[in-house]
Amino acid sequence: MWDSTVGKKTVMAVSGVIMLLYLVVHLYGNLKVFFGLQEIDDYAVWLRNLGQPFMHHMWTIWLTRAVLVVAVVAHAVSAYQLSRRDIEARPSKYVHKKPRATYATRTMRWGGVILGLFIVWHILDLTTGTVHPGGFQDAHPYENIVDTFSTWYGNVIYIVAMLALGLHIRHGFWSAAQTLGVGSRTRDRALKATANVLALLLTAGFISIPVGVMTGLVS
Repeated sequence: MWDSTVGKKTVMAVSGVIMLLYLVVHLYGNLKVFFGLQEIDDYAVWLRNLGQPFMHHMWTIWLTRAVLVVAVVAHAVSAYQLSRRDIEARPSKYVHKKPRATYATRTMRWGGVILGLFIVWHILDLTTGTVHPGGFQDAHPYENIVDTFSTWYGNVIYIVAMLALGLHIRHGFWSAAQTLGVGSRTRDRALKATANVLALLLTAGFISIPVGVMTGLVS
């Protein structure tokens, strides 16, 4: 199955859905920053103890991280290999100069690269604290978020990445639906509308956090 184009598209679609579900939950948790320091810091502690006593301390978080790593790698590898197959199948340029695809479609590749680089930076900033601009505090996301978005470069990196994420979701959601057999003539319009709404809400939601810090709403 992996060697076939259909198989790679299926892997790409399923891994994309996994990451999308994570983003929805992740945004929900991050928006707690608007309810104050105690709210989001308590949420961070709860996450570390999630599943106890069945799961040991931090096991649920590490299990989630493992699933996400597999999903990201599978998504990136399948996307790259599908791209190479597309190039090899059509080595010469198209005669038509006018692009037939949407802007989101034409930027999927670069958007994926931007998001890949952002994930590395985001982990080093707010998970390990390696490149964090202030004194990184484990299990204290409120202070860490304020530190990060109090710098101009932290805001630029994050906002650019979130705009790329919105375009990626807008095209990827609909494409995944087609691959998994959800799409049809009667449902395509609803799926495209859902993709647009999801992309808009997630982009606006994530960007609202640095904007909240910049405007003093979160400080």
